[in-house]
Amino acid sequence: MSYVEKSLVTGEHIVHEGHFHWTSKLAAVLWLCLVLPGLIMLIRIWTTEIAVTNRRLIYKRGWIARKTDEMNLNRIEEVNLEQGVFGRLLGYGKVVCRGTGAGDIELPTIDDPFRLKRELQEAQVKAEGR
Repeated sequence: MSYVEKSLVTGEHIVHEGHFHWTSKLAAVLWLCLVLPGLIMLIRIWTTEIAVTNRRLIYKRGWIARKTDEMNLNRIEEVNLEQGVFGRLLGYGKVVCRGTGAGDIELPTIDDPFRLKRELQEAQVKAEGR
């Protein structure tokens, strides 16, 4: 069971899960030629969870040492998408969520960032409609 699934409260369910783009995995495999840096990169990718629930955004990193950033949907002021040329061509980008009274949550190298942004905004609209 993943961290996100364990952290759901009663009545909360996952709306969308984000994943790293395949280019991040390819870069990690190429770096694996240098063994340790590539291994660290792969572990970082495999142990990261990104999820949008019907109540919050969850970004968990780490395997032994864990770091999580979570933000309630009603605290998110804006959701920004950053994509360079290669990001547009290959379908990856960075999503930055800015919150009220909280720091930013920056999700780097996300596969299909536009979908993640859309799902996050749709979950916000549904959460406001309760």
